[in-house]
Amino acid sequence: MQDFVTIQTPGAPQQEQQPLPSASKPPAKGIEVTPRALAHIRGGMAKEGISPEEGGLRLGVLGGGCSGLSYSIRFDTRPRERDRVYEFDGVRLFVDPKSFVYLNGMTLDYEQTLLKQGFNFINPNSTRSCGCGSSFS
Repeated sequence: MQDFVTIQTPGAPQQEQQPLPSASKPPAKGIEVTPRALAHIRGGMAKEGISPEEGGLRLGVLGGGCSGLSYSIRFDTRPRERDRVYEFDGVRLFVDPKSFVYLNGMTLDYEQTLLKQGFNFINPNSTRSCGCGSSFS
């Protein structure tokens, strides 16, 4: 997947965007996914030959990056033993326990404009992000 990730820090100035019904208020627990992100995930899974019944999208957090942590996103053929598995309209997301600490309450969106295209992590747990747009703390 060649898309880049952008990070939105709560309280930071917003770029002009259309309001997102499901992203306007972060969920109290778990992870939320917008319809735009679901459509893109479905298309990517079909392109990669990942079965929706067995596989899904793995979301994670890795150490490193300019601000200390960076997001990880990839397709996986099946969940791991301790993963939290979320299902949204036939699309499954896998999150390992350590990453869940940082991703709990976030919304995954997909943005496609003339200037950029990629997943957008709207994470209330992020206190700051860097200029590269792929790491946070």
